Amino acid sequence: MLPDTQQPAHPGTRIPKKEPSMTVSESTASAAGSGGPTNVVVVLLDSLNRHMLGCYGGTEFETPNLDRFAGRATRFDNHVAGSLPCMPARHDILCGAIDFLWKPWGSVELWEHPITWHLRQQHVTTMLVSDHPHLFETGGENYHTDFFSWEYLRGHENDPWKSYLDPTWVGAPARPARPGDWYMEKMFGRGLGHEHGYDRSRTFFRAEADFPGPRVMRAAAEWLREATPHHDSWLLFVDEFDPHEPFDTPEPWNGRYEDFPWEGDDIIWPPYANGAISEGWLSEAEGRHIRANYGAKLTMIDHWFGEILSALDERDLWETTAVIVCTDHGHYLGDVREGKDVWGKPLLPTYEPLGHLPLLIHWPGIEGGRSSAALTTTVDLHATIAEAFGVEVEHRTHGSSLVPLLRGRVDSVRDWALGGYFGGWVQIHDGRHKYARAAVGDNFPLSLWSNRWSTMPIPIPGVQGLPDPDDRAWLDHMPGSTVPVIRQPFAAGDRLPFWVMGGSVDQHHLYDLAVDPAESENRTGEAVESEMVDLLRIALVELEAPGDQLERLGLR
Repeated sequence: MLPDTQQPAHPGTRIPKKEPSMTVSESTASAAGSGGPTNVVVVLLDSLNRHMLGCYGGTEFETPNLDRFAGRATRFDNHVAGSLPCMPARHDILCGAIDFLWKPWGSVELWEHPITWHLRQQHVTTMLVSDHPHLFETGGENYHTDFFSWEYLRGHENDPWKSYLDPTWVGAPARPARPGDWYMEKMFGRGLGHEHGYDRSRTFFRAEADFPGPRVMRAAAEWLREATPHHDSWLLFVDEFDPHEPFDTPEPWNGRYEDFPWEGDDIIWPPYANGAISEGWLSEAEGRHIRANYGAKLTMIDHWFGEILSALDERDLWETTAVIVCTDHGHYLGDVREGKDVWGKPLLPTYEPLGHLPLLIHWPGIEGGRSSAALTTTVDLHATIAEAFGVEVEHRTHGSSLVPLLRGRVDSVRDWALGGYFGGWVQIHDGRHKYARAAVGDNFPLSLWSNRWSTMPIPIPGVQGLPDPDDRAWLDHMPGSTVPVIRQPFAAGDRLPFWVMGGSVDQHHLYDLAVDPAESENRTGEAVESEMVDLLRIALVELEAPGDQLERLGLR
């Protein structure tokens, strides 16, 4: 239901609108006549830090194949995160609707379809190649089901692939490493009582090619070489969990970026913490080692990404195939904010290292090596894929196709972009300023909307990721839908969804990124804050966000 809030004026605000789409036959004919795509490849590299890529000016780590691809692509310089973290971001991309205002992390719902469902109706072949465990567990279990075909390469992160340690493992190629809960043991004297699946899986690797990331890239390249001749129009979605932790690599990548040889077991599991070094829980040497291990994994997966580029070359697919390289979010690696070193993805405002994302798009007929300063966000990828295949999406979506930007017909497609975590800060960008609005007074009212009622399994004994609905719940409707949906309200004293824990109130953040990309000066209290508050209110009303979101944020 639409919140009872008057939209204040904000000069220059344009609500994102979708471009008219075509039928598949019209799209194919257009592609043949104008160099547009009949096929699309999406390569999603999880936790890919924009500022560490050579094509974005990074010099700390080597990314030669991503840099080479950037020479064929348009580089988007102002691409920002939407719903966070992993699965909410994939919902943005695959379903095209901002998710985090209604629920924290969950399945595709009854009132919507992923883009692959629509492509199936249009007889477009879709293929998923992935090692991402969340796609195949509760909370993400139905994102893959509408792909025409899919291949899951086992063994990454918490994938329960193996039930025991390989007794023949002797520490090669995977070096001895600290277990996944080492940081919790250090802080509290005990772990979480949970053994990470990867700590077992890694003992079965016998060569670099056995690691999950290389296997995914090799399988994707093989599909491009062997399967594409059999299909007239297709989408290949490569959901690669690298360089997400664990930051585990064999030689020659392991130790590549160390200042000095590391002594002792490798640290492949980074802490999720704000102030790990400044508060004495992590040494500076350990911090450098963790950062170097991320860099090693980044360079390793970049190397294997070259397999996909080679397959595209060999099959001569560049003239008919759009290629999108993207990510869901970045990863803090000791980046300093408010005087503290930040690691992982703790519940904080989405600072630039986590929320300012790389996006590279090769589009047939468009000269590569260009850049775009237009503001874009993750839901725009869904709209772009839909336009490439001429798909009409029935449920309410929030993206703007990037095709007009790629073709040079416009210089912007949106005046604002919204992002954040469920029950946390809600952030709005206007292309220059970023405003993160916290709850005011307390974090209520807050409600969760879902008919699937699933979320990421929390591997902590006694911790439930999502409380069950109770007798306060009632049936409501999502914007644009007639499907009844369970709406569960929360109040002070309730057990809350996992992602809401630890959120702060009355701590707003405002940064002028044009002059302060390091976010060192919080400009709340300046005149521009009232403009950003108005813009945030406009965005939430336009999205028909739940009224309790505006209320908890102090916007009504």
